[in-house]
Amino acid sequence: MSGDTDGGRGDFVADCRLRMGTDLFTHLWDPVVLAALVAGPQRRRTLRANIGGISDKALTEALHRLVTNGLLDRRSYAEAPPRVDYALTPLGRSFADGPMRALGEWIVRYGDDLFEAQERTRMVST
Repeated sequence: MSGDTDGGRGDFVADCRLRMGTDLFTHLWDPVVLAALVAGPQRRRTLRANIGGISDKALTEALHRLVTNGLLDRRSYAEAPPRVDYALTPLGRSFADGPMRALGEWIVRYGDDLFEAQERTRMVST
């Protein structure tokens, strides 16, 4: 994280690369949209149907964020009616195949431990 600390003290600054990376997981629908596109390019309507439970507004915001961050490619086709496809970019594919896959594997392995810890905490606090 060279150049991302304040005076060598180890304090993270606001534009730290770690923050940028964790921001990719903080938006509820962004990882879901990325996971849905791992199978290949999709039109917006198909993407929304495949995800299920996502509002049109939430999908619009997620697609915009992911395109802006370079994780998705938006392709328009001059057809009647107009067609727009969304697909993972190489950067998006590396994120889906790397950190997202690692988190998925971790949660499969340790998810029960998380639930048990939460349950213990609930029992103690009641």
